[in-house]
Amino acid sequence: MKKTVLIMRMFFLGLLFISAVACSSDDDGDNGNGGEDQQNIVEIALETPELANLVAALQAADGDLVNVLQGPGPFTVLAPNNAAFAKFLSDNGFGDVNEVPSDVLEAILLNHVIPADVTSGDLSSLGRGYTSTSTTGAGNLPISIYFNAENGVRFNNVSSVTSGGADIDASNGTIHIVDAVIPIPNIVDHAAANADFSSLVAALGAADGNLIDVLNGDGPFTVLAPDNDAFTAFLDGADLGGINKTVLTRTLLNHVIGANVSASDLTGLGAGYTNTSVNGPGENPMSLYFNTSSGVQFNGTSTVTTADVVGSNGIIHAVDGVIALPTVVTFAAADPNFTTLVTALTELTPGTDFVSILSRTEGDNLDNINPDFTVFAPTNDAFAELDAIPGETTLTQILLHHVVGEANLASSALSEGDNPATTLQGDDITVTVIGNPVLVTDGAGNEDIGIIATDVQADNGVIHVVDKVMLPNLQ
Repeated sequence: MKKTVLIMRMFFLGLLFISAVACSSDDDGDNGNGGEDQQNIVEIALETPELANLVAALQAADGDLVNVLQGPGPFTVLAPNNAAFAKFLSDNGFGDVNEVPSDVLEAILLNHVIPADVTSGDLSSLGRGYTSTSTTGAGNLPISIYFNAENGVRFNNVSSVTSGGADIDASNGTIHIVDAVIPIPNIVDHAAANADFSSLVAALGAADGNLIDVLNGDGPFTVLAPDNDAFTAFLDGADLGGINKTVLTRTLLNHVIGANVSASDLTGLGAGYTNTSVNGPGENPMSLYFNTSSGVQFNGTSTVTTADVVGSNGIIHAVDGVIALPTVVTFAAADPNFTTLVTALTELTPGTDFVSILSRTEGDNLDNINPDFTVFAPTNDAFAELDAIPGETTLTQILLHHVVGEANLASSALSEGDNPATTLQGDDITVTVIGNPVLVTDGAGNEDIGIIATDVQADNGVIHVVDKVMLPNLQ
């Protein structure tokens, strides 16, 4: 229910924003003055002494911004006043705007331009949220800007609309005078600006590895950012300081992808696997499963509620659940290609608690079935090729024949030639590399079992996907 409410809230916020922009655009240049004699944004700025430094900056920047902002628009300009520019120059060691590299100045100024006509009333009706500016960030996407109109109007939690500075109407848009220059945000700036991410910011500060410094780096990063409610559920009443720092650090890194990945990138692929910034056994990158058939979901447990918050060094997607470090069971349950396998491991073999066994992350169990596991996972199609799924006794042995214990055999190990390995059932299997594909010989001597996907890396083992069910020697 919580997930549905969050998704619907963002949906209606988006509709309200589009509607507000459309209405504002329809009203451009009117306001009872007929519009034809109304001044454009640049003309108004030139006649406003409080914006003299802004005019100088527009003239000094690359990109012919003066002519751009005299164009048809519509534009919303968040116009820093003279005091705001003076502080920006002083804080950054510049004597005047001409000392700022012109390309840098252009990018900063475009970060104050929203390519739509947005009034303070539009923002107040939305309350808070994100829109895009006219400067480019990660993945060549427009930089996002966070607005909060719950107490005045504030942008990225660093700059506020001044008293009397809102809704200066121009023929090609609207000017709002603001009290600070808005720096181009990176993903840490975005997280710090939005109170919904305060628990995430606290967790990043509490973890080992200087994660805030890491995410302030060049990137690119894609951060799946759990909101405060997600962290509350994750902590389950515990104090953040009581969480093991190594576990906290690894969990947070499991939310970071070392590339720019937009929502459209994911929806274009539909479903599949990528890697996060934490390592599993053998220092192999941890896998992350995404599925966009109903929203955008990760590892079957966490759904995107706000997509594509773009910064200079990456992209944030807000999610409604902390993504725990996955086991091999996590991926089997999340990926619909393994529904028959999951049924076989649970409903069809009730006498063996496969879920508990394959969820283990530590060894020395009394039954001596220990991770790290290598699982050769048959797809639904592989099971469909069987004449029938055997009864529980035989099926249990078949399933055990697909698991090697205490050996995280990544594809790099499998590619070294013939590799025999003993399964939990007791029979050996052999992986043979003959160009492409890689083939497995099972305990019954079948030599045509193909590995069709490799290295789905969990925290307690690795999955390789096979196109046939492997059979042990049951004679």
